[in-house]
Amino acid sequence: MTLALAIHGGCGTLPKSEMTPAEWAAARADLAASLRAGWAILSKGGPAVDAVEAAVRVMEDSPHFNAGHGAAFNTDGEHELDASIMDGATLAAGAICAARRIKNPVTAAKALMRRGDPLLLAGPAADVFADHEGIDTVPNAYFSTERRRNNLASMKIREIVGTAAEAGEAEKHGTVGAVACDAQGHLAAATSTGGYTNKPAGRVGDSPIIGAGTYARDGRCAVSGTGKGEYFIRYCVGHEIASLIAYKGLSLEAATQTVLDELSAHKIGAGLVALGADGSIVAPYNTQGMYRGWVTPDGLIHVATHGDVEMAGQAA
Repeated sequence: MTLALAIHGGCGTLPKSEMTPAEWAAARADLAASLRAGWAILSKGGPAVDAVEAAVRVMEDSPHFNAGHGAAFNTDGEHELDASIMDGATLAAGAICAARRIKNPVTAAKALMRRGDPLLLAGPAADVFADHEGIDTVPNAYFSTERRRNNLASMKIREIVGTAAEAGEAEKHGTVGAVACDAQGHLAAATSTGGYTNKPAGRVGDSPIIGAGTYARDGRCAVSGTGKGEYFIRYCVGHEIASLIAYKGLSLEAATQTVLDELSAHKIGAGLVALGADGSIVAPYNTQGMYRGWVTPDGLIHVATHGDVEMAGQAA
């Protein structure tokens, strides 16, 4: 079985002029570090579910993505974090939403998956669960960055003058995610986010909803999405892609493009990374750009932000 790993750091990347060359280089370096972390597990025979957790953790720790440190602010100027993970071999899954203190939400989601029941914990209960499991927790201010603070101020002004709908995807949204196939042919997916800038307190998007922003099932595919979560929930994006493969016999590329085309027809900004049962990788998006990357079978890392794709060295 061909090992495979792909990640995204959110669609709707900023215009190149809004970040310095050093900032773009740092973001790409963190994408490469994420891939190396996941590949280190896969290349040693480790399970896909551990690989996607490791890859997502790196992006949660980076200030360049809307997850963990660097998460968006809600309307109250606070952070509420969502994450989920799914094991395609067993359909086991875990998710947390509206957490305020969990340093790496994807790790709490995996711990919940290992526990088996419940599948989803919300708000203070998620934070308490992390404490109980010995998972690192931090003050809410840990997640703040100056760029996200500026985004909140901008969105509040847009709200006042009535131009919120004109904000770019990067200004509003952002998510990180990973999909993997291990040496046993098992698939896994994980997704983590801070939601969208200026979101109502308590709002929950698609990232912690199994079948919407995250889905994995052996023999079909593994999917992690990024975009406006309300639409991903309505369209059951992850499960819809798996269903098109299972019931209509579409290829991974055709299934993902079919769903993306439907979203595009309704002017819904979206992107995703997906793996097929054969280890094939796709990373389509309909926005200005999408932070993304993957490892080819020869162990080479490829990362991209906009249309360009560059090689970033060996995974191990």
